[in-house]
Amino acid sequence: MHSSDLGDLTITVARALRRRHLAALEPFGLPPSHGRALKVLARSDGPVRPGFLAERLRIAPRSVTDVVDALADARLIDRRPDATDRRAILVDLTDAGRALAADVARAQRRASAGLFDVLDEEEQGTLERLLARVAAEAPPPRG
Repeated sequence: MHSSDLGDLTITVARALRRRHLAALEPFGLPPSHGRALKVLARSDGPVRPGFLAERLRIAPRSVTDVVDALADARLIDRRPDATDRRAILVDLTDAGRALAADVARAQRRASAGLFDVLDEEEQGTLERLLARVAAEAPPPRG
């Protein structure tokens, strides 16, 4: 197999996975950016600045304001002043946000499993290890 074939196959699988993850968000009424923001916050070790969130979502800092405002209006996150810099704020999940993030993660795991069910357990483990190795060597996103 040529490396270009491997890239094409990877993109095809990634697109199928993305479609499944977007469909998994529909019952929750969440736009993709909100679902991704909840996931980032759920994986964070406590409150983060909006700039951190923008970086992880790969969106402009001014765009993350809309996401933060919507999640705060829905009472899924709290905003509070950063004790180390009075000009900055920190955002963190509320209990409702944490519960919703867990529900979304479970739905997306089920969607992923449905795609990879064509592989047996050992094959899935091998694929996971290989993808983790490639991901660990991938350069970070620019911007």
